[in-house]
Amino acid sequence: MKILYIGDIVAKIGRRAVGQVLPKLKEEKQIDFVIAQSENISTGNGLTIKSIREVKDAGVDFFTGGNHSFKKPEGVDMLNDPSEPIIRPANYPGKTPGRGWKIAESPFGKILVINLLGQTFNGPLLDHPLKVVDAILEENKDEKLAATIVDLHADLTSEKVAIGFYLDGRVSGVVGSHIHVSTADAKVLPGGTAHISDVGMTGPTDSVLGVKKEIIIDKWLNQLPNRFDWPTTGNVQFSSVLIDVGSDGKAKSIEQILINTEVS
Repeated sequence: MKILYIGDIVAKIGRRAVGQVLPKLKEEKQIDFVIAQSENISTGNGLTIKSIREVKDAGVDFFTGGNHSFKKPEGVDMLNDPSEPIIRPANYPGKTPGRGWKIAESPFGKILVINLLGQTFNGPLLDHPLKVVDAILEENKDEKLAATIVDLHADLTSEKVAIGFYLDGRVSGVVGSHIHVSTADAKVLPGGTAHISDVGMTGPTDSVLGVKKEIIIDKWLNQLPNRFDWPTTGNVQFSSVLIDVGSDGKAKSIEQILINTEVS
């Protein structure tokens, strides 16, 4: 089974890039299931019905999230809707809207998708991600799963590397998200878990993490509040990884797929 994970889709320009790239890529690579990081999918962060539907129509099956997932009220409603294939980090406190994991159906069977948030820079009130993922795996130990994919949404590559080794042999893949910069360490770990520290973003290359570069440079230079704005046209890097999972639920390979496309 081939599972594609798309890194943080940023605003309208990122969604349009998905629409241009994904249908052809699915056909060329014979992709069976697509997961996308969605916390920045609408302009200004967060989720909207329109933005999710747009990329679903392009071929995305499931969505993970992060600390920005709750920014828009309609996004919170979607997180609370059990019929929506959208999750947020599982290690938020108990009454946080939405769920941190779900089981999705695929042509090859059930896929368990788990979302976690790194602890460093995200606050002390989070539950420990390693303890939370242990509990989720224990809860689902009797499920007949074709694959298990974990998205750790975190700032530190050290946390992302560590969780890969921690879960090696227990899940099919561990992917990192959040920093919007692709790392060059995609590999299958000794126990059969595919891993990459950060997939990167699907967003404008002429930007700082998706935001117009002039705004970020001015904010840094002058240390004054600045309203963020996002490019709507230009070159976009579609950042993703393709994980080939065997019948035993272990990864056979992980391929980093970076595609440049022009959005006008």
